Amino acid sequence: MTPPSADLPDTQPASEPLVSGATPAVQRAGWVVILLGTLALLALLSSVFLWQKLSRIQEQLARQSADSGVQALEAKTWAKQAQETVKDSAARVALLEARLAEVALQRTQLEDLMQSLSRSRDENLLVDIESALRIAQQQALMTGSTEPLVAALQSAQKRVQRTAQPRLMPLARTLEKDLERINSLPGFDLPGLMLKLDEGVALVDGLVLANDATSQQSRLSQQTEPMANATPMSWWMAGLTRMGDEFKSLLRVSRIDAPEAALLSPEQAFFVRENLKLKLLNARLGLLARQKDGVRADLHASAILVRRYAEPQSRRTTQLLQLLEQTTEQVRTAEVPRIEASLTALSTASAGR
Repeated sequence: MTPPSADLPDTQPASEPLVSGATPAVQRAGWVVILLGTLALLALLSSVFLWQKLSRIQEQLARQSADSGVQALEAKTWAKQAQETVKDSAARVALLEARLAEVALQRTQLEDLMQSLSRSRDENLLVDIESALRIAQQQALMTGSTEPLVAALQSAQKRVQRTAQPRLMPLARTLEKDLERINSLPGFDLPGLMLKLDEGVALVDGLVLANDATSQQSRLSQQTEPMANATPMSWWMAGLTRMGDEFKSLLRVSRIDAPEAALLSPEQAFFVRENLKLKLLNARLGLLARQKDGVRADLHASAILVRRYAEPQSRRTTQLLQLLEQTTEQVRTAEVPRIEASLTALSTASAGR
């Protein structure tokens, strides 16, 4: 065992370096501890701050949650009310739609009823107008006057215009055209034509025929009368002249243009006049019966008889021929107009085309 004295010098020098070397480490450890404490304090402070902030956030969230809950309850209440309102509105809309459909159905039925009534009224109107026009046409053919047609067309035009139906406008235009055409035609003077035919019958009684010897004697006397009146003759000269005229009457030389007229006997001449009268009277009856073709044929035959058998130089013959020509022209131009266009338009309107 070594003595303690021997060991002391060796141990003290060794311990000093250890103390001097351990001081920086201790200092670093102290700084670390301080740093760690500071960090811990900061962490603690930040934790406290975060905890306070979280507490405030939680409070705010709680308030917002409470507000949201209240708003949600209110929203549910409003939604329920809105849903009830929507249901009520839907029920009302359905009721209104049902009523609207009912009203539309009633309106459709009413329009159909009105159209049927209007159609039946228009059909009755068209039937009445057509019957009136046909009756007026028959009256015009029977009387030879256009007045029944004019009156019927004017009445039909007023009735069509009063209805104011668009589909009847073509009918109104056709009626107007027929009315203008009839008004532009010359009138048929039936009484005047009857008087002319009566005058013709009266002229036939005094008509001079080509075989009438008295007519030639009258012409000779008319030729000798101016000579007798021009120079006064003595009694013996007058007797000689009269005897010469008697001898001249025994033999006559003349030109005969119509041998059949010159060879008529007095009895045949009577029948010629009577036949001519019958022709004129038959034409008169044809005018009353509105048989204008027969009237024209009778007048033409009468004119042929007059030209063939009557004396062409006679004044009555000229008058009778002029009367027959005028009567024929009036009968030819005085045709009763037809209203086929109006009747066709009525048929088209009745068919609904």
